[in-house]
Amino acid sequence: MTQTATKLVTQITLAASFGGLLFGYDTAVISGAISSIDQYFIAPQALGETAGNSLLGFTVSSALFGCIIGAVVAGWLSNKLGRRKTLIIAALLFIMSAIGSALPEIGFGAIGQMGPDALKIFTFYRVIGGIGIGIASMVSPLYIAEVAPGHLRGRLVSYNQMAIVTGIVLVYFVNWFIAKQGDSSWLNDIGWRLMFASEMIPATLFLILLLPLPDSPRWLVLKDRKDEALSLLHKLEGEQQAPHTLADIQSSLIEHTRPLFSFGIALIVIGVVLSILQQAVGINAVLYYAPSIFENMGFSEQSALLQTVLVGVVNMVATVIAINTVDRVGRKPLLIIGGITMALAMAALATCFQINALGFAALLAMLLYIAGFAMSWGPVTWVLLSEIFPTSIRGKALSIAVAGQWLANIAVSWSFKVLDGNSFLIAEFNHGFAYWLYSGIAILAAFFVYRFIPETKGRTLEEIEQIWSKERTVDNDGLDVREAT
Repeated sequence: MTQTATKLVTQITLAASFGGLLFGYDTAVISGAISSIDQYFIAPQALGETAGNSLLGFTVSSALFGCIIGAVVAGWLSNKLGRRKTLIIAALLFIMSAIGSALPEIGFGAIGQMGPDALKIFTFYRVIGGIGIGIASMVSPLYIAEVAPGHLRGRLVSYNQMAIVTGIVLVYFVNWFIAKQGDSSWLNDIGWRLMFASEMIPATLFLILLLPLPDSPRWLVLKDRKDEALSLLHKLEGEQQAPHTLADIQSSLIEHTRPLFSFGIALIVIGVVLSILQQAVGINAVLYYAPSIFENMGFSEQSALLQTVLVGVVNMVATVIAINTVDRVGRKPLLIIGGITMALAMAALATCFQINALGFAALLAMLLYIAGFAMSWGPVTWVLLSEIFPTSIRGKALSIAVAGQWLANIAVSWSFKVLDGNSFLIAEFNHGFAYWLYSGIAILAAFFVYRFIPETKGRTLEEIEQIWSKERTVDNDGLDVREAT
């Protein structure tokens, strides 16, 4: 790559990855505020055990409903307005959510005096933030994939996951720092508001970074702006390679938009199942409820927040491993190894809870689980989703896959609080039931990859499209990708 190309790709990757950082930041910011949300919004309603846990679980996971909306509209928006402008919309939604979640009473009542009456308003602003997450979760890796050279695409798209992890670690530190400024009463009155308000800083930086950038060459071709696409490709790939890349893009877009199932139903199913499994292994139950899990292990509230920072650091280190191996080892081996690692770690954690061995061994099992996810299913799933769908259906197919992912996220995050707080399951498994469940799903995830996912490392997006075109020619009733792997 030339110096100009390197600079431009770096700028686009950095800016788009800030969408990932906001994704992680907004997802995890609520982890430090769960007990305060319970005290301010839920406890005064004096609900029963199941009803109270269910309402708290819904409140914590409410942003995920917005994520589904964002994922569904992101494909249409990114095709209509372009990748960059769609991410600008996401940045504005993040800013709006940060202000509204911190001060939901604005325009409706006195700040700090509304209590449960402000719950619906708070939930609304969390949904707004969720729409931003849903958009960024789809468009950020898509934008990077469409400007990255084939031999670096896995690494560069993985930087988006690194940004997600960085956002999670950053907000864990922010939450811990804020919690140290006062006691539990101060945290329940003011501290939780500062946690949500802090998101305004990275959201504003995201907006600023996006403003000067071009769109992707593939979107420009999609919109018949071939001269602009060629000019951009000259900067990205050099004068000699640019016309060849443009010809490849144009040949893959003979029909600019094709029906969703043009390459077979199985391709869409594979993408959706891959998305769902990424969440069904339980990662966001751990990330959202990490402080609560550590409190179940016997740690104090502030110590639990500090342990959560350790989770974030392990998450970051393991993601670095994925970035440095995804283009050398390949997508498929990492996913299989990660699935097996998560299954073993969750089984060990469940056993620790069940036999009440909640010391170093339980902490080590959780950290091993986080490492297994971060070096595989965290970044690699996004790499695959950004590259397996042909350009002519990518926006629509990716929207469906990401929407499925957020639906699974809702199911996991909402159900965890109910499962973990159920008196019968506590009596039988001592908070370990959910981890047994996630262990089984992780095994299923590893088998699914072994059986159905093709290896895509080192191939251009147009070469990957030929995998599905070839299989479609062989069998018009569906796809069996075994031969392509």
